[in-house]
Amino acid sequence: MPPNLGNFHWRLPRAGGEYQSFPLHAQSAVLDTYLLSDEDFQTFHHACRETGMKPVYHPFWESLPLTNIFQSITPDILHQMLQGMVKHVIGWLVHIFGAVAIDAQCQALPPNHKILQFTKGITTLSHVSGHKHKKMCSILMGLVVDLPVPGGMDSARIVKAVCALLDFLFLAQYESHTSDTISRMQDQLRQFHENKVVFLDLSMRMQFNLPKLHSLSHYTSSIELFGTTDNYNMEQLERLHIDLVKDAYCATNHKEEYSQMTKWLERREKVQQYTAFINWREQWGHELSLPSRNVIGAPEAHVLTIKMLQNPSKRVSFDAIACDYGALNFQDALADFIAQLNYPGASRAALAGHAHNTHCYALALVSTTLRYSLFVFPSAGHPTLPLHATIC
Repeated sequence: MPPNLGNFHWRLPRAGGEYQSFPLHAQSAVLDTYLLSDEDFQTFHHACRETGMKPVYHPFWESLPLTNIFQSITPDILHQMLQGMVKHVIGWLVHIFGAVAIDAQCQALPPNHKILQFTKGITTLSHVSGHKHKKMCSILMGLVVDLPVPGGMDSARIVKAVCALLDFLFLAQYESHTSDTISRMQDQLRQFHENKVVFLDLSMRMQFNLPKLHSLSHYTSSIELFGTTDNYNMEQLERLHIDLVKDAYCATNHKEEYSQMTKWLERREKVQQYTAFINWREQWGHELSLPSRNVIGAPEAHVLTIKMLQNPSKRVSFDAIACDYGALNFQDALADFIAQLNYPGASRAALAGHAHNTHCYALALVSTTLRYSLFVFPSAGHPTLPLHATIC
């Protein structure tokens, strides 16, 4: 079993596709080598070549505190397995058994609600997504388990290699792990490496120096360090890339698309929010009619306003105003208002005298907004004044 990563990272030599451990780089030694970039150019390149590193001039991560840049390259089920090794193996199987035989096996599979039916086969598909490759994995063993290999070769090693890779894939996607499941992952990976030589015998590959195949040896150690692979799988982010970028771009006219994409996303979010609100009202609307409790919170300032009718129609008398509405001093307040209206510059004492000599006779008494059509008889020296006013 490959050792724990710790403060090290894996090299990928020319035999990276083999199931074996390789010398590890210590991060401290790597940093010491990159410090030579400030010295002689040839010395720096020679030191990097000796340690198996690329000559990078002061990488961005060399001064990051508490950071091991090599451990940041975590396993990725989507790109390393589904779009990587699974895609390779499907291509090898199609070349070995033939596209016609593989598609015929797909069409012969009985319907099942747990699998995706590829009624036209899988060999004619283009731009296959990770989701489609995941669905292919559920039927892949059924496609090749009883197919004859051209030339009369035994297909047992092919079946064992495919089965071991699929078992490794399914084990790697567990939502929880024990020491037993991690050990089984390592066993399945070892079994795949023991049987993968069959693809060399059938001229499907010349060698297995594949970085994605080498990355499988890091899965167990990464799970022990960082937890299950769903914590760092790119499948969720790829799903958002489709919803937020690809679909948005298809909705534009492909000219100055950024503003159109943002507007499309904004409108879509508003529709989703309003749909959620409608569903909530339909589900809980009957409870909204119940009397709600007044929540006592911090005091707030409120603007007090009075709503008044523009065309009142109810007629009331002065006596009704005093008795029904409690405005006992309404006539005196009306006289004061009329005096202020007629004598805006008079003193308080003069206004009190003018108000005393003002007699109001209501000819049309209307509604509780106290709008009156009056004839006002002010003090001597002023003519009779018809007044139309709304008094609150």
